[in-house]
Amino acid sequence: MTTVAPAPPPQASPRRRRSTTRQWAGLGFVAPFLIVFALTFLAPVAYSIYLSLFRNRLIGGNSFVGFDNYIQAFTDPKFLEGAGRVALFLAIQVPIMLVLALIAALAIDSRRLAGSSLFRIGIFLPYAVPGVVAVLMWGFMYSERMGLAGNINDAVGFDLLTPFTQQWILVAIGNIVTWEFIGYNMLIFYSALRTIPTELYEAAALDGAGQFRIIRDIKIPALRGAIVIATIFSIIGSFQLFNEPNILRPLSPSLIQTYFTPNMYAYNLSFFGQQVNYAATVAIIMGVVTAVIAYVVQLRGNRQAM
Repeated sequence: MTTVAPAPPPQASPRRRRSTTRQWAGLGFVAPFLIVFALTFLAPVAYSIYLSLFRNRLIGGNSFVGFDNYIQAFTDPKFLEGAGRVALFLAIQVPIMLVLALIAALAIDSRRLAGSSLFRIGIFLPYAVPGVVAVLMWGFMYSERMGLAGNINDAVGFDLLTPFTQQWILVAIGNIVTWEFIGYNMLIFYSALRTIPTELYEAAALDGAGQFRIIRDIKIPALRGAIVIATIFSIIGSFQLFNEPNILRPLSPSLIQTYFTPNMYAYNLSFFGQQVNYAATVAIIMGVVTAVIAYVVQLRGNRQAM
């Protein structure tokens, strides 16, 4: 009786081995980023969600409450007032800032502006100023006793500029934010304008198109992607409004409350009110709202660009 030797196990082809090696090599390159991303972003978000599901009680300590904190937030007048104020700020300040940045970028790109390089640096320079320094500088100018606003009021003989009043405080903060970030958005628009082929301008000139027609039919359509990006960044920045009102608060504590914006509310709840769980809830809600609105803007912008 003859015995048949078992067949050797199939070996992976050289092509498959190279593909597997390449996959592991690619994973090795992105592994440091994935580790840092997980530790600095995913882990804090997961821990914040975990905290938002608990509540620290006087009797019983930290206990699981499910979505009770979220229900409380949506019925909290302080949180709703701060969120409404930020929404109003976004609806007014962001379009004004983006329009001014667009006008500045178009003016520089037109090549008809005398001293365009100096103008570009001057517009962008406020972005290089640290945020705290910028707010303190404007807070000093807003002062009605020793600042620029007070000097102007003394010169005209009546209260012409009153930044630290109920009806103007949000406008005053919006002015600071616009001054800080108009140069940043201008640079985004100007960079997009520089990518437009010069052949389009030459063809438009041969057709007898003027500057306004070139802006309408060539430059604005080419800027749609940049406008979407700048809008998303501005929306995120508006919902994160914290530095400006928080630094100005000592100058006008009766107008800028601890819940002036949701971020200020979460900060004061956590560090001064010892309500870490509820602060995490407010932060998670604002993060989700910001992400949803930014995604809707991006989706709408991509559809219009198609």
